[in-house]
Amino acid sequence: MEQRVLVTGASRGIGRAIAIHLAARGFNVGINFRSNEEAARETLTHIETQGGKAYLLPFDISDRDRARTTLEADMEEHGVYYGLVLNAGVHADAPLPALKGEDWDRVIHTNLDGFYNLLHPVVMPMIRAKRGGRIVTLSSIAGITGNRGQTNYAAAKAGLIGATKSLAQELAKRRITVNSVAPGFIDTDMVAELPKDEIVRHIPMRRFGTPEEVAGLVGFLFSEHAAYITGQAISINGGLA
Repeated sequence: MEQRVLVTGASRGIGRAIAIHLAARGFNVGINFRSNEEAARETLTHIETQGGKAYLLPFDISDRDRARTTLEADMEEHGVYYGLVLNAGVHADAPLPALKGEDWDRVIHTNLDGFYNLLHPVVMPMIRAKRGGRIVTLSSIAGITGNRGQTNYAAAKAGLIGATKSLAQELAKRRITVNSVAPGFIDTDMVAELPKDEIVRHIPMRRFGTPEEVAGLVGFLFSEHAAYITGQAISINGGLA
């Protein structure tokens, strides 16, 4: 039976790498994106060129009603998902005294509310399908250690870990694992403007990670070898404490 997975924010960066990796492992990948259709189609083309299966599924994970109607329609047409990767997110950095209220709200609503908006419509269908499954959320080292200038982002990503651990307990007996991956500094557009030379001095491995390395970890969590791993927040950060 074909296994379908949905990857949010899969048009570029870590999300694109995860979508490509899971497609290479034989999954039919739903490529979610909010607005950058051109980049999403590049992800789709790459997967299809390599012989994989994928399709586009545009919606904004912060829009609860749109997310629900899109997901329900997709499941009605193609069947229940085997797995989901919650990768889409935003950041708006500033020290707390300078942080605008709308930036606090946008980061919390997208990064944390997206957990509910995406998973609430699909969890019961996954349970009823009785096929097990995999759910992976993308947190951040900021959600574990905190980070100056990112109180909103760290709060959302820490909350995501708590939600992941709680859902893992609810779904464990259903053979649906729920884990969180917490990347450190990964070489994507998100960190393009950071002082890389200065940052790498504090990373024991003396380099940024790659999206493909994060995708490899997610791919492992989707494998049968990871069937007994659930409720975990796994860091991938080059040795940062």
